[in-house]
Amino acid sequence: MISYSLIIFGFIALVILLSSFVTVKQGTIAVITVFGKYRRILTPGLNFKIPLIEFIYSRISIQNRSVELEFQAVTIDQANVYFKSMLLYSVNNQNEETIKNVAFKFVNDQNLMQALIRTIEGTIRSFVATKKQSEVLSLRKDIVEHVKDQIDAVLESWGYHLQDLQINDITFDEVILTSMSRVVASNNLKAAAENEGQALLITKTKAAEAEGNAIKISANAEREAAQLRGQGIALFREEVAKGMTQAAKEMQTANLDTSVILFTMWTEAIKHFSENGKGNVIFLDGSSDGMKRTMEQMMSINMLDRTGNFEDKKKK
Repeated sequence: MISYSLIIFGFIALVILLSSFVTVKQGTIAVITVFGKYRRILTPGLNFKIPLIEFIYSRISIQNRSVELEFQAVTIDQANVYFKSMLLYSVNNQNEETIKNVAFKFVNDQNLMQALIRTIEGTIRSFVATKKQSEVLSLRKDIVEHVKDQIDAVLESWGYHLQDLQINDITFDEVILTSMSRVVASNNLKAAAENEGQALLITKTKAAEAEGNAIKISANAEREAAQLRGQGIALFREEVAKGMTQAAKEMQTANLDTSVILFTMWTEAIKHFSENGKGNVIFLDGSSDGMKRTMEQMMSINMLDRTGNFEDKKKK
């Protein structure tokens, strides 16, 4: 009988001894209480506690935790805005006072999450209520900074720290989204029309410049051609005059009448007309009387030229 009692006593002592050793996982802090009152904390690893006196009140994770939020806010112009966001938070540090706040501020994690979510929702709603719906989409960063500034002190008193707040989606009512799409579409059409107008203006300007340059080049070419034609005619006349002068001198040296030169020029002109007429009708008086009148006119011009040259020499 004594031996059984010793065995039972030894077994109970062994159980009590083994229960005095506590293993705390990495990333976790254990809170120890004595008769319901806070006593100390246990860090990760193998720890010792007084059996039957010290109890583990809770195990607090010091790792990052995340939660998704979905809520609604109203802008100053009475537009409903729907937010989808992700909240990342963690225990502020491993100090004893911080762990005490985390362990005893709230009854459980459910109450903590409720308070945390409602605080963040209220902060964002109060910020959005001062903005217009057209401004909200461009204020993601401002909203996050406003939330951090407002709740950092509150979270610190709870023993937590807000690591990050990401606003993943901002949407409006279907009517507002439709109107916003129409505004974007109209702005795109306006920009496209302005671009097309600028392109058309540039095209027409370049075409006008090209046409003006072509006209200018054509005019310059025509002017140069006319100048060259004039110079050619002048040179031709000069050469004809030189030839006639030389021929007249030779006729006078041979004691021949210079009117023969005029007759030869007349016949050559008729020959040129007939060869180069190309079907055009040219009316000439080819009778003997016509030739006589033409010779008399040409001789009278020749006499006038001689009289004028004689008077010029006389004056000199």
